[in-house]
Parts: sequence; C-alpha cells; structure tokens
Amino acid sequence: MKERVAITGIGVVSPAGLKKETFWANLKRGDSFIDEITRFDASLYPSRIAGQVHELDHYSHLPSRLVKKIDVFSHMALVASEQALQDAKIDLNNVDKKRVGIFMGNAIGGWLFAETELRDMYIEGREGVSPYMASAWFPAAPQGQITIFYGFKGYSKTVVADKASSALALWYAAKNISEGKNDYVLAGGMEAPITPYALLSSNSCGQLSKNNLNPRKAYKPYDLYRDGFVLGEGSGIVNLEKEEHAQKRGAHIYGFLKGVGFSSDGYHYERYSPNSESFEYAIEECLKDAGWTKKEIDYICLDAEATTFGDYLETQALKNVFGKELKNISLSAPKSMYGNLLGAQTALDLISTLYSMSNNLVFPTINYEMNDPYCDLDYTPNVAKERKINKALLFARGRGGINVVLAVEK
Repeated sequence: MKERVAITGIGVVSPAGLKKETFWANLKRGDSFIDEITRFDASLYPSRIAGQVHELDHYSHLPSRLVKKIDVFSHMALVASEQALQDAKIDLNNVDKKRVGIFMGNAIGGWLFAETELRDMYIEGREGVSPYMASAWFPAAPQGQITIFYGFKGYSKTVVADKASSALALWYAAKNISEGKNDYVLAGGMEAPITPYALLSSNSCGQLSKNNLNPRKAYKPYDLYRDGFVLGEGSGIVNLEKEEHAQKRGAHIYGFLKGVGFSSDGYHYERYSPNSESFEYAIEECLKDAGWTKKEIDYICLDAEATTFGDYLETQALKNVFGKELKNISLSAPKSMYGNLLGAQTALDLISTLYSMSNNLVFPTINYEMNDPYCDLDYTPNVAKERKINKALLFARGRGGINVVLAVEK
C-alpha cells in the first residue's frame, strides 16, 4: 500500500474492560479475566470457563427498544462503534454519510437471540418467534445495525473467516480507504460465543482448555502443560481514514495499517497443515507488502492458540522466517489475559498493539510457567516489559489453514 491508512479512533468492549482506558490499565497489570461461566448452567460442558463481558448495559447509549431487537454481539459492536467515533472526534453533522463504511468480522453470529427464539418456536409454535429473529442472528447483523443507527451509507462488508475474520475485515477496510471509496471506515469485529449452543459448538472443535478448576491459569500459550485456548467475548472497533485526511482535520493518529499477507494451507477443512510453509509465506508477503525488512520488526502480537500443535507451528514459522533476528523482536499474546475472541480477536490485538506502541510497553503472555523445548522463544512471560515499538506484525490463523498477517506502524 503506497498511502498509509491512519487509525484515529478506538472502541473496546472486552472482558478486560469496557473502555479503552480500562483495557490499557488491566493489560499493563497482567491480570487474568477468565472465570467460570455462570449466566447459564454449563456444568456438563468439557470447557466451562470464559472471558466474559459484564454490565454491558451500564455503558450503553442505546434505546431499550433497540436492545430488545438485537443480539448481544450487535449490542457490543454498537457500544464500541460509539466509542471509536467519539475518540476520533468526528462531527457526524458535517460528514457525508455516503462516504462512511462499516467493515466487520465475526465467526459465529448472534446465537443468544437465535437460541432463545428457536426454543420458543418449538414450545409455542411460530407465533412465539420474534419478528426480529431473521435480522438479529446472522453474521452481518452488526454491520447493518451500525449503518442504520448512524445513517451511514458507504461501501461496507462483513467477513466470516473463523479466527481471521476481523484481520481480513481490517485489511479490506484499509484497502477501501486507500482506494478512495470512503472517507471514514469503522472496522473491527465482535463475538458473543458464551451461550449454550455456541459454547457447545465451540467445545466440539477440541481446542478449548478444560482446566475448569483453575480458570485464571487456564489460558497458557506456549507453556509445556497448555491444553487449549479459552473463549472470550467482546468487540474491538477502530476508525480508519487517509493519513492526509486525518492530518487536515487535526485528528490524533494512533498508528497506521501498512501491509497484509494472506495464505491458505490447502490441506484440510479443519486442521492446519503439518508444516508451517503457508504460514511463513503469509509473513513474508506481509513484509513485502509493507516494504519492511525483517530487521525492522520490533514486536509481534502472536496467534497463541495454546494447543500443542498450533503453538509448535507458530514457533517454527517464526524461527524459519526471522532466524537470528528473533532475538531482537519482542513476542507476546495479551489475549492470554482475557480469552480468545475468535473472529473479533485481531481487532483487540490491534488495539493492544497500538497501546504498546504509544507507551513503549510490551504486554505479557501470562500463565507461562514450564518451558516447552519445542516452544523455546521469549514470549514475554507474565510481566510487561519496556520496549520502543515502531513496527509490529499481528498474526491470525483460522481453522482449516487461513493465515493472515497485518503490518502496523507507529
């Protein structure tokens, strides 16, 4: 990309905080925000712990009538969008709303609304189903609700690509800005998988931690005794615009999206390839697209699946691509503190990386206790470290071998 795309607004709804300031403070401390699921009976689930968003209604600017018509994943997206718009200091009364777009990513849609209405259908018949069922659950619902709420009419898109969903949404949004199709784009993701059916489906993948008795220690990527990631819910949304446009209106610029690398393993519909070649290709393509050398990378926000095979492949890819340069690159997985938000995760990774850049601080990978000889890199265990960061990469991998790498510049 020739022209840098500026990030000028941030909105966060996460287990680690429902505002950007709280999110930053909690990640800096290195606390865990994983706990037992109590909003429904999850006692028979193999994994019954998660990073959960509490008291969302206390932060909401939405009319109660609207909240009743939408799923919680749209609710979280609307709250994060409002934060991002306010943070970017955009005067909506003086904006051409035909030039404002929405690019969002999620993996599973809005299942709390869907489960409730399907239950009512089987109990009460079709008369018991809400007329808003069809417009509440499907993955593009948050995109639609944001455009309706604000009256935005620009080019927009929803991406569903497992855990790489918001990574792709962010890049498509940046490309859209670069090509001049919109003046502003709200981009990011949202996910609300802590519901009976969504949790059951997520458990079936076999990648979730079953350390239910010690939830705060359960998500431990790269540790010898890791047993999978922990689900999280929330939303991360940023405002994007051209660098020149942001400078003209005096906007604060957090950073820039500079490049992307894509690849597919082409191996199995669910599993990763047994080698890391395709993942390495995505990393190399991202560096090429950004115009960066390997020596210029200061920090990498890791995928951190916390499975034996997933962490091994990621570590091998890092070694094969960066070699001796790895000793000069900081690595970490802040998501170990609040859970993996699936399709929304890269949006939160972007926001945490921007804060790392602004404050010269690498957030830690928590719960790292026992060294795995096959995952033997410095993942910034347990405690944040001071580090000046100008250029960073974000890793995102989806089931079936979807590989996305984003380049972010201070």
